Amino acid sequence: MGFNCGIVGLPNVGKSTLFNALTETAAAEAANYPFCTIEPNTGRVGVPDARLDELARLAKSAKIVPTQLEFVDIAGLVKGASRGEGLGNQFLANIREVDAIVHVLRCFEDDEVTHVEAGVDPVRDAEIVDTELLLADLDSMERRYDQTLKKAKGGDKAAKDQVRVMEPVLAALREGKPARSVEVHPEDRKTFRMLQLLSAKPVLYACNVDEGAAAAGNAFSEAVQAHAEKEGAAAVVISAKIESEVAQLTDPQERRAFLETLGLEETGLARVIGAGYRLLDLITFFTAGPKESRAWTIAQGTKTPQAAGTIHGDFERGFICAETIAYDDYVRCGGEHGAKEAGRMRQEGRDYVVKDGDVMLFRFNV
Repeated sequence: MGFNCGIVGLPNVGKSTLFNALTETAAAEAANYPFCTIEPNTGRVGVPDARLDELARLAKSAKIVPTQLEFVDIAGLVKGASRGEGLGNQFLANIREVDAIVHVLRCFEDDEVTHVEAGVDPVRDAEIVDTELLLADLDSMERRYDQTLKKAKGGDKAAKDQVRVMEPVLAALREGKPARSVEVHPEDRKTFRMLQLLSAKPVLYACNVDEGAAAAGNAFSEAVQAHAEKEGAAAVVISAKIESEVAQLTDPQERRAFLETLGLEETGLARVIGAGYRLLDLITFFTAGPKESRAWTIAQGTKTPQAAGTIHGDFERGFICAETIAYDDYVRCGGEHGAKEAGRMRQEGRDYVVKDGDVMLFRFNV
């Protein structure tokens, strides 16, 4: 699996331009007027990982298969979305389906690009969207809480569990704090997820700057970074215009040279992916052989049978063991054979927690 990010923001902040660049498609029409994106556009991209290329070289793989990242370009939001204003109902429904939110904020001045609010103020824009998500959650929770409380008083155990989780969340929402600010006990996390709260989604603020600020950011992006730190979110600086230009360059060397002239070490896509992985607490393990080298994304803390299940359900059901080599050992020993001879391949059982970069071969019997 990869992960699924909804690209959101006010109209005309560069959402569709960024989506087109990140997915290297023209699936979403980018135009200078609100609600250009009416149905959510979805695009999948391979996650760049230099480790995968090195594994494929050492394993002499015929094919390289990166893990996938899915972006969903969601219609622009305006004030009142929680009450159905603009395309509010559709926006809120679309956002419930994603794992995380990439919130694009306009961090550049341009008289030729209209803004639905007065002037450029990314923190204000962030608060508009955050407030609409919070208000939608508050309305939903207040209606559901009364019904759940009645069931709990009637002796319904599941309802009692829900009330225990709902009460601190409802209190936070009434104080104007997002649901993700509430500390949830591990045993209650499943119940918390079932509430499907919009403001519980992890948020990554994408500061869309002009070309000159792509490397170091600007005063607007610094303000967003401070806002993100205050509310426990993450932020990255990205230039949708540069990403559009990079997407046109098919030769890797040309891309590197172009980025270097701008003082950039990597593309905005790589920064978004890195920040997204940290936000969602994801890691990557690999499989490598003559046929193919492939990357797989799992949650931090996943054990070997469940990791095997991301490849095929039979691998999890019939799991016996996982022959495992750390990435550094695989490279240092020149591949699987060298690692095995050096005693760096180990057999791991059901209780082993997979680590980022593990190269694995699953043994199973169904």
